[in-house]
This record gives sequence, C-alpha cells and structure tokens, in this order.
Amino acid sequence: MSILETIRQPKQRKLLMSAGLSWMFDAMDVGMLSFIIADLSLKWQLSPEQTGLFTSINSIGMVFGAAIAGYMADKYGRKSVLLWTLLIFSLATGLSAAATGFVVLCILRFIAGFGLGGELPVASTLVSESVQSKDRGRAVVLLESFWAAGWIASALIAYFVIPKYGWQAAFIIGGLPALYALYLRRAIEDPPRYTKQTAEKGNRAASFRQRFKSVWAKPHRRATIMLWVLWFTVVFSYYGMFLWLPSVMMLKGFSLVKSFEYVLIMTLAQLPGYFTAAYFIEKFGRKFVLVLYLVLTAVSAAWFGLATTEGALIAAGICLSFFNLGAWGGMYAYTPELYPTSVRSTGVGLAASFGRVGGILAPYMVGMLVARHYEIGYIFVIFFVTILIGAAAVLWLGTETKGKELED
Repeated sequence: MSILETIRQPKQRKLLMSAGLSWMFDAMDVGMLSFIIADLSLKWQLSPEQTGLFTSINSIGMVFGAAIAGYMADKYGRKSVLLWTLLIFSLATGLSAAATGFVVLCILRFIAGFGLGGELPVASTLVSESVQSKDRGRAVVLLESFWAAGWIASALIAYFVIPKYGWQAAFIIGGLPALYALYLRRAIEDPPRYTKQTAEKGNRAASFRQRFKSVWAKPHRRATIMLWVLWFTVVFSYYGMFLWLPSVMMLKGFSLVKSFEYVLIMTLAQLPGYFTAAYFIEKFGRKFVLVLYLVLTAVSAAWFGLATTEGALIAAGICLSFFNLGAWGGMYAYTPELYPTSVRSTGVGLAASFGRVGGILAPYMVGMLVARHYEIGYIFVIFFVTILIGAAAVLWLGTETKGKELED
C-alpha cells in the first residue's frame, strides 16, 4: 500500500495530488533560491548583507501574500485564490531570469514571494476541510511532504543545471508551473464545508477587520498566541538555516558543486521526516509530533553548527532536514483545526504571515553575522534556542485536536 492510499477516498487522493503538485512547485522555487544565491553571489560579487537582503525579500512578499490570500480565500473561495497565487509566483519567477540588476531581481522576488506566501495556507486549508477527521492530519502532513519533493527537484536542478547553464536557467524552469494552473482549474473544487457555510451565513460580507477581530476574540485568543509564536520560531529557524545551507557549506570549505551535492543528500531526508510525522500525528496526536520533532530539530541545529568533520556535517544535516520538515508538516496540519470555517483561512493566513516576519529577519541576520565574522556554530545556537521556544509554546498553550471534527 502506498502512502497516498492511506487516504481512503479516490476524490480526496486526487485533491491531495493536485494541491500537492502546486505545493511542490512552491518548494522548488524556494529551494532553488538558496542555490541561486550561492551562484549569484559569486558572479555578481554580492556582499553578505546583500545576500541576506535578497533571501529576505522573498519572505517580505510572503508576509503580505499569506495575510491577504487568507482573507480572500475566506471571502471568495479556496480554489480561485489558490489558482491566482500559483500564477503570480510562477510568472514572477520566470521573469526573474531576465533581471539584469540586483534591484530589479529583488522586486520580482517580492512579487513571487507574495504568490508563494498566499498559496501555502490556502492549500492546507483546502485539504484540511475536504478530508474526514480520521485522515485529516495525515492528509495535510502528506500535502506538506510534496515540499520535500520540490526541494529535491531544486537540488537536482542546482546540481545539474546551474553550474552548466547559470542561475537564469533555474528561474526559467521555476516559471513553468504557470501552465499547471490550467489543469488545476478543472481538477479541484471548493470544499462542501466552505460552500455550505457561505450559502447559509453570507460569509463573504465580513470585512478583513471583522475576521481579524474574530481570530483574536476570546474563544481563539490562546490558540492564536500559540500559533503566532510557533510559526515565527519555525519559519525564523527554517529560512535562516536552509536558505543559507549551500552558502554555509561553502563557508566551511567546500566547493560550490560539492556543497550542492551535500545539500542534495541532506534534502533527501525530508521525505522520511514527513512520512513518519504523517504516521505519528494520527497515532499520538498533533502536540506530541510538534514538540518531539521541534526539540530534535533544535538538537540537530546545534550539532550542525558545531560539526567540524565532513561526516558529522552530513549526519547533522540529514537529522536537521528529517526533524525540521516533519515539524512543518505537523504545524500545517494543526493550524487549520483551531479555527471555525468562517475564519479558518484568515486564521491560517495571519499565523503564516506573522511567521514570515521571521523568514525576513533570519536570513538577513545570518548575513550580518557572517559579515562580522561570527562563527557558524554561534549562529546555529541562536536557532537552537529559537526552536525550543516554539516547542514550549505548543506544550504549554496548545490543545490536542486529534480526531475532532472541524468547527463550523
């Protein structure tokens, strides 16, 4: 039995595959960015501060994209917003290949980030609302597992394409998902839960301010605080570590091609990380998976930062990929379950948007610290502490949602 066959209904499996491929393209774009910047910094002679700014620009776009798309998906439907965000990020990525200067490239990456940031929370909400409760957590983690497939694709593109054809070729490949939107338009529908809610309560009339206040109202305030802390710490650590991973390997003395090769090996560990999380999340619950995988991510981050031998670096990187991406899967499964249908996508989008602020700060922080000659071990200890804060928030403020029906 394949992992997808654990989702029982064929219609739900088709939805998972369709949304999953769009998720994979998102990951491929973000993943390629980390490899492109390693090549671009050499060819354009970028300073560490410029490198940090470039990687942060993507996340600035994601802050706005997640918040706006989350609201729009509650107002106009999950399907239409998913399609538009896919088109925005893929077209901006393809156009990035034609950029001739640093400023123009940063503008295009902001637009791409807007689409990326909007698509992810909407896709997770769509799948969460479309799958029955006993399979819901597993389905969303499996949706997240397509992120690993996208990173693996980006690592392969980086290893075989960028050294031979340059960073522009990678951006052109990243623009191809715009064609996939034509298929997605026919392959998915809004979940019945959302369409029923809209028809019965006139859900489209609520303003962004009303939805924002609802997310922070007393029934949801504790969950919102926990989720915002969780998202910030996870996104801060992920983008700070993984967007700099090829560059960190180069700082540790490896060549560009060798760094890409090692990062590809580390990336392969993401898939079993997702699959084990998908199994445990329905067996032991959301809080168990998140706390365990976050704590082990923190340990792996400290190990990677302090590792000095080639074998230790690869082993620590594999563990980092395994546990960090498993935690991401748990976070995406958990977040939609804490809000009612009327504001579910808004709640997920706002949490993701706040988290993306961490994605802005962390890459730039790494660039600033590298420019000031701080050791990599010191930088990764910062991520160690940050991740533990996220685990503590889930442990103390989180409520278990395993097996519960979504609130209407």
